[in-house]
Amino acid sequence: MKTIDNNKILDNMIEKYNILDLFSNDIRPYLKLYYYRKNDYIVKYGDKLDTFLFQVSGKAKVYVPTSNGKSLLLTFYEPFKIFGDLEFINDIVANTNVQVVEDTYCVGIPLQVLWEKFYDDPKFLRFVCMSLGDKLMQSSNNSSINLLFPLENRLSSYIMATAERKKQEDGQLVFKGNLTEISELLGTSYRHLLRTLQNLCEKEILGKIEGSYIIIDEGKLKELASEVYQ
Repeated sequence: MKTIDNNKILDNMIEKYNILDLFSNDIRPYLKLYYYRKNDYIVKYGDKLDTFLFQVSGKAKVYVPTSNGKSLLLTFYEPFKIFGDLEFINDIVANTNVQVVEDTYCVGIPLQVLWEKFYDDPKFLRFVCMSLGDKLMQSSNNSSINLLFPLENRLSSYIMATAERKKQEDGQLVFKGNLTEISELLGTSYRHLLRTLQNLCEKEILGKIEGSYIIIDEGKLKELASEVYQ
C-alpha cells in the first residue's frame, strides 16, 4: 500500500463517487488516496484496521481462512465498495482477507476521525447501514455457491475476475496462478480443478500455453461464469 499525494486524482475520485455527500459536515480535509499494487492486501484477517476505505478503482477478492488451515473464496469487490464498516460500528479486528487482483485505488479516512466527529452523523450512518445490508445479502447468496454451483461455473467466474489482457494487439485474456491455492479458494481438490481446466480446454473455451491458459471463447466463459461470486 502506498499513499498517493495527488490532489487532482483524489478530487476526481471524490467527485466521481460523491463521497462528500455521504457526510453532513465537511470530510475533505481528512481524506487521503491510497494505491494497492496487484496482490497487495487491503485487509488482512485478524488485523486491527485504522482506516476506513472507499474502493474507487480496481478489483479485489475477499476470502476467509477456515478451521482446517485453508481458505475459502467469498466474493470479488469492485467500486464502489467500502472496507471498515463493521470495524467502525463494533471496533473489532478484520474477519476476512481482502487482496487486490489488479491495481486498485482507495480513498481513506482514519477511523479515529470517524469515531470522534461522525459517529452520530445520520447521513453517514445511513450509508454504512445500507452497505452492511448489501454485504449481508451478498454473503447470504454467496454462502450457497460452493454447494449449489458446479466447479465449472465457479472456476469460470474466478478466471473472468482474475485474467489479464495481453498487451499484444489481439488483447487476448490470459489466466495464470497457483492452482493449489485456487483449488483451496474454490473449495475443491487440486485433481478436480485440473480435470475441470482440461474439460474447458477440450470444449475450446480455454487453451493451455507456457504454464498459463488463454481464453479462446470469452463469450462462452462469461455464460458459464454467470453471476457467481458477484
